[in-house]
Amino acid sequence: MSDIIQLLPDSVANQIAAGEVVQRPASAVKELIENAIDAGADRIQLIIKDAGKSLIQVIDNGCGMSVTDARLCFERHATSKLRKAEDLFAIRTMGFRGEAMASIAAIAHVELKTRRHEDELGTCIIIEGSTVVSQEPVATPAGTSISIKNLFFNTPARRNFLKSNPVETRHILEEFQRIALAHPKIFFSLHSDGNELFHLPPEGLKQRIIHIFGNNYNQRLVPVEESTSIINLGGFIGKPEYAKKTRGEQYFFVNNRFVKDPYLNHAVLNAYEEILPAESYPLYVLFIEIDPAQIDINVHPTKTEIKYQDERSIYAIIRSAVKRSLGRYNITPTLDFNQETGFSHMISPKNTEDIVPPTIQFNPQFNPFEAESSTKEPSQKQVSITHGHRDNIPQNWDTLYEITKKASSQQLAFDQQAIEQENDNENFQEKPAGKLIFQLHNRFILSQIRSGFILIDQQAAHERILFERFLQQLENHQGASQQSLFPQTVMLNPADFELINDLLPDIHALGFQIRIFGKHAFVVEGIPADLGNGMSESQVLEQLLEAYKNNQAELKISKRENLARSLARNAAIKVGTMLNIDEMTDIIDKLFACATPNISLSGKPIIITFTLKELLEKFDK
Repeated sequence: MSDIIQLLPDSVANQIAAGEVVQRPASAVKELIENAIDAGADRIQLIIKDAGKSLIQVIDNGCGMSVTDARLCFERHATSKLRKAEDLFAIRTMGFRGEAMASIAAIAHVELKTRRHEDELGTCIIIEGSTVVSQEPVATPAGTSISIKNLFFNTPARRNFLKSNPVETRHILEEFQRIALAHPKIFFSLHSDGNELFHLPPEGLKQRIIHIFGNNYNQRLVPVEESTSIINLGGFIGKPEYAKKTRGEQYFFVNNRFVKDPYLNHAVLNAYEEILPAESYPLYVLFIEIDPAQIDINVHPTKTEIKYQDERSIYAIIRSAVKRSLGRYNITPTLDFNQETGFSHMISPKNTEDIVPPTIQFNPQFNPFEAESSTKEPSQKQVSITHGHRDNIPQNWDTLYEITKKASSQQLAFDQQAIEQENDNENFQEKPAGKLIFQLHNRFILSQIRSGFILIDQQAAHERILFERFLQQLENHQGASQQSLFPQTVMLNPADFELINDLLPDIHALGFQIRIFGKHAFVVEGIPADLGNGMSESQVLEQLLEAYKNNQAELKISKRENLARSLARNAAIKVGTMLNIDEMTDIIDKLFACATPNISLSGKPIIITFTLKELLEKFDK
């Protein structure tokens, strides 16, 4: 019997490794830009076409590679970052595993052009599926330019599982933003299908955050800075009133490497305790500098997870630093005993003797009952009563009783109205069962039925009604629109702009009237007619976008269902809204006309039925 265990060919091993390293085009973008940063580049350009499926090109002005290095970088476990095992405990570079270039070359057509600054000619290497097609000298600028074409061309199953172009583009934008935030002193640019989405000059961290997320973030940022023997913490956090319903704008960097750490995230949220709205998440861009020997970053292929030796101390430092910054910049209520609250600083010592204390002057002969007559006649009249006779009685004295007459008439009208309402209620109770409706605590609707009564959650019911209505409008493209008197311009960051652009046909079907206005901006000319909650057009669109992204991260639902769900939750009446009889009746009628009236959008019951039998059992009858 022959041996059955054999070593895998390099091409097969590289494709297996590519499944861990390169999950989608954004993974390749991350690896290439990190290599450019490790090469010492201060100017990096990213060019993508067809959401990275057709082309991903990264151009940098780093140190470049020699002929031998250019060929060797495509071999597995080939890296310039490590020399011995001890180097794993002192890693400060971005890439060190030595698998990125080999994995990318195994599943794409790769063209590499590189030249060192001291060389006159560079090297051009073309590889297709781990096979070197050509290698020759070429005239090229100093640095490296690498192009990845036809990603996953030899792994069709992986290519078929890629999402749509807008979704893949958003993933690329996320990776790009993370790296750009971590290195604000490096110039970055991003071109997608011929359009420049980002142009980020070298700048400070605050300016980089504003350039990435928008100018309106200038007033939302609060600086954080803390130096200890364990870590050095710095960066910015967002003010509580600008918190969003999604976790998107939360960034932790450890030694300039983006990490995902729920434990550290909890430390930040704990610092916002009692000042953050429910189910809201603040913005933060925080940098941790720590000794590489105290952490292990080689626990995940994408290097986004880190293990710490002293997690509890780091947690306490982050929590206290964030809480201190919120208090220092008057985000949380504080008492400032150094603030001047008196007027003594307005008085100079030289003029203190000239100050005259205020005095009160009054006329002891003043009679308030003569005020009206005195304004009419120049001479004052006095009232005297002698021997039972009244002399000089003021005119219009009978008007003094008009107030009591008015109050008694209002009370009479109120009593009459109460009697009529009571009579109406008596007559109303004589109507057939099912028409008697009450509202409890401005939250529930109680309606009598033949077997007892039902209790309806008014917000959940309205959400269900609007959800099914919006779904029907999306199917029929017949959403009613309410024209805006003054159109509003909404500025978005590139990721949100791409998302809205992808949803534009369905948003129009819901009744929105918006159009693209320049770079990363939309003009809102109309909103759905069902939205009568008093919000502005820009607020409606922004809340719809936030709810859509939140549902997209938590629920596996279709695009149209997500839109209908997001808009229904924003447009529905909220807890605490007072409803009249007609409004409650309208909600009940429309709810029972729905396809699924009993289940809310979150999967909880909308209607609870109480029978007379259950009530009698409660009273032990």
